[in-house]
Amino acid sequence: MQAVRPFKTLLWLSALLLAGLPLTGCGGGTVSPTSSAATEAGVPAPAAPTPSPVELTGTPATSVTAGQSYMFQPTVSQGGGVVTFSIQGQPNWATFNAKTGELTGTPAPVNEGKTGLITITGSNGSTSSSIGPFSIAVNAPSAPPPTTGSATLSWTEPTENTDGTPITDLAGYHIYYGTSQGALTSTVTIAVATETSYVVSGLAPGTYYFTVVAYNTAGVDSPRSNMASKTI
Repeated sequence: MQAVRPFKTLLWLSALLLAGLPLTGCGGGTVSPTSSAATEAGVPAPAAPTPSPVELTGTPATSVTAGQSYMFQPTVSQGGGVVTFSIQGQPNWATFNAKTGELTGTPAPVNEGKTGLITITGSNGSTSSSIGPFSIAVNAPSAPPPTTGSATLSWTEPTENTDGTPITDLAGYHIYYGTSQGALTSTVTIAVATETSYVVSGLAPGTYYFTVVAYNTAGVDSPRSNMASKTI
Protein backbone atom coordinates (compact mmCIF):
# COMPACT_ATOMS: atom_id res chain seq x y z
CA MET A 1 0.00 0.00 0.00
CA GLN A 2 2.88 2.42 0.74
CA ALA A 3 4.18 2.04 -2.85
CA VAL A 4 0.83 2.97 -4.44
CA ARG A 5 0.21 6.28 -2.61
CA PRO A 6 2.81 8.44 -4.52
CA PHE A 7 1.25 7.35 -7.86
CA LYS A 8 -2.16 8.47 -6.67
CA THR A 9 -0.73 11.79 -5.54
CA LEU A 10 0.89 12.39 -8.91
CA LEU A 11 -2.31 11.53 -10.74
CA TRP A 12 -4.17 14.04 -8.58
CA LEU A 13 -1.53 16.70 -9.24
CA SER A 14 -1.68 15.99 -12.98
CA ALA A 15 -5.42 16.57 -12.93
CA LEU A 16 -4.88 19.95 -11.28
CA LEU A 17 -2.31 20.87 -13.90
CA LEU A 18 -4.82 20.16 -16.69
CA ALA A 19 -7.33 22.33 -14.91
CA GLY A 20 -4.92 25.25 -15.13
CA LEU A 21 -3.97 25.55 -11.43
CA PRO A 22 -0.35 26.50 -10.54
CA LEU A 23 1.71 23.80 -8.84
CA THR A 24 4.63 24.09 -6.51
CA GLY A 25 7.51 21.76 -7.30
CA CYS A 26 10.01 20.25 -5.00
CA GLY A 27 12.35 23.23 -5.29
CA GLY A 28 9.67 25.70 -4.12
CA GLY A 29 9.17 27.38 -7.47
CA THR A 30 5.83 27.89 -9.22
CA VAL A 31 5.02 25.81 -12.28
CA SER A 32 2.62 27.44 -14.80
CA PRO A 33 0.68 25.67 -17.59
CA THR A 34 2.65 25.44 -20.80
CA SER A 35 1.64 28.05 -23.44
CA SER A 36 0.69 26.96 -26.97
CA ALA A 37 3.37 26.86 -29.61
CA ALA A 38 1.62 29.57 -31.63
CA THR A 39 1.63 31.96 -28.64
CA GLU A 40 5.27 31.25 -27.78
CA ALA A 41 6.28 31.97 -31.35
CA GLY A 42 4.35 35.26 -31.38
CA VAL A 43 1.94 34.12 -34.14
CA PRO A 44 -1.56 35.68 -33.76
CA ALA A 45 -4.62 33.43 -33.67
CA PRO A 46 -6.35 33.08 -37.09
CA ALA A 47 -9.10 35.63 -37.77
CA ALA A 48 -12.72 34.50 -38.14
CA PRO A 49 -13.64 33.86 -41.81
CA THR A 50 -15.35 36.74 -43.59
CA PRO A 51 -18.79 35.80 -45.00
CA SER A 52 -18.81 35.56 -48.76
CA PRO A 53 -20.75 38.28 -50.63
CA VAL A 54 -24.53 38.15 -50.53
CA GLU A 55 -26.23 37.61 -53.89
CA LEU A 56 -29.97 37.93 -54.49
CA THR A 57 -31.54 36.40 -57.60
CA GLY A 58 -35.08 36.11 -58.90
CA THR A 59 -37.44 37.96 -61.21
CA PRO A 60 -40.49 39.53 -59.58
CA ALA A 61 -43.76 39.56 -61.51
CA THR A 62 -44.52 43.07 -62.72
CA SER A 63 -48.32 42.72 -62.93
CA VAL A 64 -51.20 41.28 -60.92
CA THR A 65 -54.98 41.32 -61.32
CA ALA A 66 -56.98 43.08 -58.63
CA GLY A 67 -58.47 40.50 -56.28
CA GLN A 68 -55.71 37.95 -56.96
CA SER A 69 -52.67 37.26 -54.76
CA TYR A 70 -49.14 38.46 -55.47
CA MET A 71 -45.95 36.84 -54.10
CA PHE A 72 -42.25 37.28 -54.68
CA GLN A 73 -39.34 35.96 -52.61
CA PRO A 74 -35.71 36.36 -53.74
CA THR A 75 -33.28 33.46 -53.75
CA VAL A 76 -30.21 34.06 -51.55
CA SER A 77 -26.71 32.81 -52.34
CA GLN A 78 -23.97 33.45 -49.75
CA GLY A 79 -21.46 31.49 -47.71
CA GLY A 80 -22.09 32.59 -44.15
CA GLY A 81 -23.77 35.01 -41.80
CA VAL A 82 -27.41 35.79 -41.24
CA VAL A 83 -29.08 37.71 -44.05
CA THR A 84 -31.72 40.28 -43.18
CA PHE A 85 -33.88 42.11 -45.69
CA SER A 86 -35.24 45.59 -46.20
CA ILE A 87 -37.53 47.16 -48.78
CA GLN A 88 -38.04 50.55 -50.35
CA GLY A 89 -41.28 51.54 -52.07
CA GLN A 90 -43.43 48.84 -50.42
CA PRO A 91 -47.00 48.97 -51.84
CA ASN A 92 -49.65 49.76 -49.23
CA TRP A 93 -51.57 46.62 -50.19
CA ALA A 94 -48.58 44.31 -49.59
CA THR A 95 -46.70 42.96 -46.55
CA PHE A 96 -42.95 42.36 -46.33
CA ASN A 97 -41.03 39.73 -44.31
CA ALA A 98 -37.67 41.11 -43.17
CA LYS A 99 -36.40 37.59 -42.37
CA THR A 100 -37.12 36.00 -45.75
CA GLY A 101 -37.46 38.95 -48.14
CA GLU A 102 -40.94 37.75 -49.18
CA LEU A 103 -43.35 40.34 -50.57
CA THR A 104 -47.01 39.25 -50.58
CA GLY A 105 -50.44 40.82 -50.87
CA THR A 106 -53.78 40.94 -52.65
CA PRO A 107 -54.57 44.29 -54.25
CA ALA A 108 -58.17 45.49 -54.40
CA PRO A 109 -59.85 47.25 -57.34
CA VAL A 110 -59.11 50.55 -55.58
CA ASN A 111 -55.38 49.76 -56.02
CA GLU A 112 -55.59 49.50 -59.81
CA GLY A 113 -52.71 51.27 -61.52
CA LYS A 114 -48.93 51.10 -61.29
CA THR A 115 -47.00 51.10 -58.02
CA GLY A 116 -43.93 53.21 -57.40
CA LEU A 117 -40.42 51.78 -57.74
CA ILE A 118 -39.68 48.88 -55.38
CA THR A 119 -36.23 47.71 -54.25
CA ILE A 120 -35.57 44.66 -52.03
CA THR A 121 -32.13 44.46 -50.36
CA GLY A 122 -30.47 41.61 -48.44
CA SER A 123 -27.44 42.11 -46.16
CA ASN A 124 -25.26 39.86 -43.97
CA GLY A 125 -23.63 42.80 -42.18
CA SER A 126 -20.59 42.82 -44.46
CA THR A 127 -22.04 42.86 -47.96
CA SER A 128 -25.45 43.47 -49.51
CA SER A 129 -27.31 42.82 -52.75
CA SER A 130 -30.53 44.21 -54.20
CA ILE A 131 -33.28 43.34 -56.66
CA GLY A 132 -34.92 46.25 -58.38
CA PRO A 133 -36.05 48.82 -58.76
CA PHE A 134 -39.22 47.35 -60.27
CA SER A 135 -42.89 48.27 -60.24
CA ILE A 136 -46.11 46.24 -60.21
CA ALA A 137 -49.08 47.04 -62.43
CA VAL A 138 -52.41 46.22 -60.77
CA ASN A 139 -54.85 45.42 -63.58
CA ALA A 140 -58.64 45.45 -63.51
CA PRO A 141 -60.32 42.04 -63.57
CA SER A 142 -61.61 40.90 -66.95
CA ALA A 143 -65.34 41.38 -67.42
CA PRO A 144 -67.21 38.09 -67.02
CA PRO A 145 -68.71 36.71 -70.22
CA PRO A 146 -72.39 37.58 -70.66
CA THR A 147 -74.88 35.07 -69.38
CA THR A 148 -76.41 33.04 -72.18
CA GLY A 149 -79.21 30.50 -72.41
CA SER A 150 -80.78 28.12 -74.88
CA ALA A 151 -84.19 27.01 -76.15
CA THR A 152 -85.09 23.49 -77.23
CA LEU A 153 -87.62 23.31 -80.10
CA SER A 154 -89.45 20.22 -81.30
CA TRP A 155 -92.06 19.62 -84.05
CA THR A 156 -93.85 16.87 -85.90
CA GLU A 157 -92.63 15.85 -89.33
CA PRO A 158 -95.27 16.82 -91.94
CA THR A 159 -96.72 14.06 -94.16
CA GLU A 160 -99.03 15.97 -96.53
CA ASN A 161 -98.84 18.98 -98.79
CA THR A 162 -101.37 21.76 -98.40
CA ASP A 163 -103.47 20.19 -101.16
CA GLY A 164 -103.67 16.89 -99.29
CA THR A 165 -101.23 14.94 -101.42
CA PRO A 166 -98.45 12.97 -99.71
CA ILE A 167 -95.10 14.72 -99.28
CA THR A 168 -92.42 13.00 -101.34
CA ASP A 169 -89.79 15.74 -101.58
CA LEU A 170 -89.35 17.05 -98.02
CA ALA A 171 -85.82 18.51 -97.75
CA GLY A 172 -85.59 20.10 -94.27
CA TYR A 173 -86.68 22.94 -92.02
CA HIS A 174 -86.08 26.63 -91.33
CA ILE A 175 -86.28 28.00 -87.77
CA TYR A 176 -87.02 31.71 -87.54
CA TYR A 177 -86.60 33.50 -84.22
CA GLY A 178 -86.06 36.92 -82.64
CA THR A 179 -86.93 39.12 -79.66
CA SER A 180 -90.06 40.49 -81.34
CA GLN A 181 -92.96 38.53 -82.81
CA GLY A 182 -92.97 40.90 -85.77
CA ALA A 183 -89.22 40.72 -86.40
CA LEU A 184 -87.89 37.17 -86.43
CA THR A 185 -84.52 38.22 -87.79
CA SER A 186 -82.45 35.11 -87.04
CA THR A 187 -82.63 31.90 -89.07
CA VAL A 188 -81.38 28.35 -88.60
CA THR A 189 -81.56 25.91 -91.52
CA ILE A 190 -81.75 22.19 -90.84
CA ALA A 191 -81.08 20.26 -94.05
CA VAL A 192 -82.30 16.92 -92.69
CA ALA A 193 -85.88 15.91 -93.49
CA THR A 194 -86.12 13.44 -90.60
CA GLU A 195 -84.96 15.88 -87.92
CA THR A 196 -87.73 16.92 -85.49
CA SER A 197 -85.89 18.89 -82.77
CA TYR A 198 -83.17 21.50 -82.40
CA VAL A 199 -81.48 23.48 -79.59
CA VAL A 200 -80.96 27.19 -80.22
CA SER A 201 -78.05 28.23 -77.95
CA GLY A 202 -76.06 31.37 -77.14
CA LEU A 203 -79.14 33.44 -76.32
CA ALA A 204 -78.54 36.56 -74.24
CA PRO A 205 -81.07 37.43 -71.52
CA GLY A 206 -84.45 38.39 -72.95
CA THR A 207 -87.67 36.93 -74.39
CA TYR A 208 -87.42 35.08 -77.70
CA TYR A 209 -90.10 33.98 -80.19
CA PHE A 210 -89.73 30.96 -82.49
CA THR A 211 -91.50 29.43 -85.48
CA VAL A 212 -90.63 26.53 -87.83
CA VAL A 213 -91.38 25.97 -91.53
CA ALA A 214 -90.71 22.93 -93.71
CA TYR A 215 -89.23 23.26 -97.20
CA ASN A 216 -89.06 20.88 -100.16
CA THR A 217 -86.36 20.10 -102.69
CA ALA A 218 -87.61 22.98 -104.85
CA GLY A 219 -86.96 25.41 -101.96
CA VAL A 220 -90.65 26.10 -101.34
CA ASP A 221 -91.53 26.84 -97.69
CA SER A 222 -94.63 25.58 -95.92
CA PRO A 223 -96.80 27.92 -93.86
CA ARG A 224 -95.24 28.80 -90.50
CA SER A 225 -95.95 26.72 -87.41
CA ASN A 226 -97.50 28.22 -84.33
CA MET A 227 -95.39 30.78 -82.43
CA ALA A 228 -93.49 29.57 -79.36
CA SER A 229 -91.61 31.78 -76.87
CA LYS A 230 -89.08 31.50 -74.08
CA THR A 231 -87.60 34.01 -71.63
CA ILE A 232 -83.89 33.61 -70.91
